[in-house]
Amino acid sequence: MKIKEIFITILFSIITITLCSLNFIGNKYVLKAKSVYKVYLDGKIIGFIANDEELYQIISNRQKEIKKKYNISKVYPPESFQIVKTRSYNVEVSSAEQIYDTLAKLESFTVDGYIINIKSETSKQTINVLDKDIFDKAVKNLVLAFITEEEYENYINDSQPVIETTGKIIERMYFDEDITIKKGFIDVNQKIFTDEADISQYMLFGPNAKMTTYTVKDGDTIDSVSEDNKLNSQEFLIANPKYTTKDSLLKIGEDVNVTLIDPVLTLSYEVHEVSDAKIQYDKKVVYDSTQPSSYSEITTPGVVGISRMTTKYVVKNGEMQSGVVTVGDPVTIVEKVDEVTTKGGTPYASYIRGTYVDTGIDWGWPTNSPYVITSVFGYRWGTLHEGVDISGTGHGSPIYSVLEGTVVGAGWEIPRCNGGGYCIIISHPNGYYTIYAHMSALKVSTGDSVTRGQVIGAMGATGYATGTHLHFGVWHGAPYAGGSKLINPLEVYGLI
Repeated sequence: MKIKEIFITILFSIITITLCSLNFIGNKYVLKAKSVYKVYLDGKIIGFIANDEELYQIISNRQKEIKKKYNISKVYPPESFQIVKTRSYNVEVSSAEQIYDTLAKLESFTVDGYIINIKSETSKQTINVLDKDIFDKAVKNLVLAFITEEEYENYINDSQPVIETTGKIIERMYFDEDITIKKGFIDVNQKIFTDEADISQYMLFGPNAKMTTYTVKDGDTIDSVSEDNKLNSQEFLIANPKYTTKDSLLKIGEDVNVTLIDPVLTLSYEVHEVSDAKIQYDKKVVYDSTQPSSYSEITTPGVVGISRMTTKYVVKNGEMQSGVVTVGDPVTIVEKVDEVTTKGGTPYASYIRGTYVDTGIDWGWPTNSPYVITSVFGYRWGTLHEGVDISGTGHGSPIYSVLEGTVVGAGWEIPRCNGGGYCIIISHPNGYYTIYAHMSALKVSTGDSVTRGQVIGAMGATGYATGTHLHFGVWHGAPYAGGSKLINPLEVYGLI
């Protein structure tokens, strides 16, 4: 063997022996490394412990108040807590008690439950419950605030009665908001619902509700108490489910709930309805010159017409939405006959127009018939609705002046008609003013004189409107002027 080869062989042997020695020493130290648990909070290491189960047990044992408050058997570490098993021989191991004290100072402990997120276009809310069943019951209670138990059961069980003549069915029911439910750990410093009544109240009146009661006095009615507290009667009944109708008698001295409802969820349902609508007849006057001027007789009695119509519409939290869609053509059940009164003599010369027909002083209706009133005059959601909303006659259908008068305002968002889109205000000789809002087009201008029944515009959904409809308002005196009076439009028609 050459000297060079002998040298290489010796060098290789030395290296091999050295590596084996190092490997032995390394294994010796590894064998001495201990199993420990690395504890993290918010991603940062706060210490090492020898036994993770001991830490969990201490947490559960120390949080007796939380366990008693929520009637649970176990409490868990903070949500950002994490523990990882590792091996180490060169770290300082803390006691489980020390780590517990550190956790208690830095974060809140948690309990096992359900986290419910409710998201709409404008807001996001979180509801925490220990038992998902109480949330489900609260949701059902919210639904039953706006529909009857029978309607709910028939819809859920797909057993709604078939419409043979008139009636309605719910075609679809849903919540407008996105709802997600997940099981997880809940911070004990957050609001956690454990009672069905509490979460039902929250769902109906909202997170910031200040519950308000009123003590019933002699002479009070549901209508009067509602109006005095900026509620409508339906909202009162929702807040006080023990009363079934607005004609229910109130007990003197009893406290009733007059809190404004502000539901966390928006219950929407789509309705298919077949109904009979009354078509009011006009009262007309004709003159017979062969009779004395004192003569006046109803020569044609009026007959109220009945028209059967099929409509589809949406109801949100008990409030019928504008934009009613009429399906097919209405069917006439009873033909309308106008009342005609024959008077003696002749009409005043200034009114002679050939074959003159006097329409009298009765108020005409502002839309075609049949129609649907989607929202009445009165308070809704704490705000006074200053008229009636009329729908069901279709986008672009004619709007009529209800009396003769002078147009004192016409245009887009005119004064005294904010949010009304294309709007018209008419002054009438008897001191009344009428407002017509949300129209798609105007047929008259400011300063024009109009007659009763004249087309002044077309129905639309301009301005602040949820669908095609006419907002019709009535005032005695100029709207919002000193001394003027806002009137329920249905009063002038004798409909209430």
